[in-house]
Amino acid sequence: MFRYEHRGQRPIPPKQFLFRLLKSIAFAIVIISVALFVGVYGYHALENLSWTDAFLNASMILGGMGPVDAMKTEAGKIFAGCYALFSGLAFIGLAGLIFMPIAHRLLHRFHYEDDEK
Repeated sequence: MFRYEHRGQRPIPPKQFLFRLLKSIAFAIVIISVALFVGVYGYHALENLSWTDAFLNASMILGGMGPVDAMKTEAGKIFAGCYALFSGLAFIGLAGLIFMPIAHRLLHRFHYEDDEK
């Protein structure tokens, strides 16, 4: 899905780079949406929270802020712990996914040897 040019290849033009960056951001948005849906559904089903409160809890954990409502059931507590661990790893992975094209472009510019010089 994400193909990058080899160090011997010329860096892609800015317009193609922007498209590559937007593709990474779009992929990250899809993953965030799926993760948010899982969290909202889990809080709604396991803790009997309203859809709004479930959304608030899931988005706060996914954003790294922590839960808003105290969990009352054992299943809800286990879900909240697992969802918090998943959210932390997802945050790191998605940050890497979004910054990967930028880092690649910077490193590629340093290592590309232009034969026209």
